[in-house]
Amino acid sequence: MPLKKKPVTGMKDIMPREMEIRNYVMQLIRDTYGMFGFSNIETPCVEHIENLSSKQGGENEKLIFKILKRGEKLKLDTAKEEMDLVDGGLRYDLTVPLSRYYSNNANELPSPFKALQMGNVWRADRPQRGRYRQFMQCDIDILGEPTYLAEIELILATSTLVGKLFEDFTIRINDRRILKAMAAYSGFEEKDFDEVFIVLDKMDKIGLDGVAEELRKAGYGESMVETYMGLYREVTSDLDGIRYLKDKLKDTLKDNTADDLMTIISSVEAAKMANFKLVFDPTLVRGMSYYTGPIFEISIDGFAGSVGGGGRYDEMIGRFTGQNTPACGFSVGFERIVMLLLERDYQVPTAKSKKAYLIEKGMSPEKLLEVFKEAEADRKDGSVVNVVMMKKNKKFQKDQLAKEGYTEIKEFFHN
Repeated sequence: MPLKKKPVTGMKDIMPREMEIRNYVMQLIRDTYGMFGFSNIETPCVEHIENLSSKQGGENEKLIFKILKRGEKLKLDTAKEEMDLVDGGLRYDLTVPLSRYYSNNANELPSPFKALQMGNVWRADRPQRGRYRQFMQCDIDILGEPTYLAEIELILATSTLVGKLFEDFTIRINDRRILKAMAAYSGFEEKDFDEVFIVLDKMDKIGLDGVAEELRKAGYGESMVETYMGLYREVTSDLDGIRYLKDKLKDTLKDNTADDLMTIISSVEAAKMANFKLVFDPTLVRGMSYYTGPIFEISIDGFAGSVGGGGRYDEMIGRFTGQNTPACGFSVGFERIVMLLLERDYQVPTAKSKKAYLIEKGMSPEKLLEVFKEAEADRKDGSVVNVVMMKKNKKFQKDQLAKEGYTEIKEFFHN
């Protein structure tokens, strides 16, 4: 039986054109985030199954690629449940591994710690456009900073990065405490918040009336639903909207949540380096249940899905250490960004010229040596030089080289 040529479902081979863009974007990420003081770290791709199944990863915990115990530890005949067979799994995101990393190494790290992490993650998901079972993630996180300075820095750094690749994009921002306060004000019980937010998250697809209808079908009272929808009809997507909720929710909204959110927005607007829209979106939910404060999401004009998101998760590290640690992160959708750049025929900016040397077959060793010396001189001057044998169909060969970005093509003959 012949071996299979195609990759495993949900995985993909990466062609040179895409690899060129991927490498460029990865270097741009390192350079841009480095300007903001973030340090590169790396965590293992395999995590303890207990960490991955700790109810901090939301729906992703249903998509874990699990790893069987090995050797004597694998006892198939006596196993009574799955956990008797499994002790590890491929990471489904970078946040859980980062939290373990920090809890294990905090004494050797500065405080606050600004981390940059890039690496592949795996989810047993249903593949579709822009979604794979193995994909690159890129996260920046600030650990140990309890104030809104973390949110401001994360949004400024990420918007600066995205602004170097796209002209028109929007960052939406909300706060999980505002979401909870709006639900509590309307009469929903705390145990029902997650179900209510799942329905609310469909707002952009089914609208206010659709959300109201689904809440009624779920068994919630008309009074609660109408009060809840009334808040969303009145609130606006700017600072005035936050002020409206601050006044309306004064009995259920804790601390300085509204004031802090307004400070984040006004500070980013004053200091941003890229041209983008920053809007308050009271319907923004973000799926992860571990978020405890401000949350944000990026969308690019012309693409329906998000290309990045994040928020504050002050309680996750405490699951490892027993003591909560302030934490906030922002992840960019690396794969979706690369996909959009490919679709838009993005040309990687480079200062290096690309030259192709076409060598006629049958060239003497002496003549060949002259060609390689010339190539060496061009490479020392900073040019990319590709030395290849001349084909019969030179026109097709030259067209292919031109598509690969070779702007100068030189022919060498044996006489």
